[in-house]
Amino acid sequence: MCTIKEINDAVSRLSPGDLSEFRAWFDQFDALVWDAQFERDAASGRLDALANEALDDLREGRCTPL
Repeated sequence: MCTIKEINDAVSRLSPGDLSEFRAWFDQFDALVWDAQFERDAASGRLDALANEALDDLREGRCTPL
């Protein structure tokens, strides 16, 4: 399976049970990929400006409690 079309076709042929299992696996896989990207971004400093902006908002009282 090499192309998105082949993957789409294969997923569309899954039984309801297999689709449920695939969905659970993919949710976990996607979360791990997202976490890894977040960690790389944080380590590289790409999120520093956002973090500083949020801290400034907190210090200046521009935040509201949830």
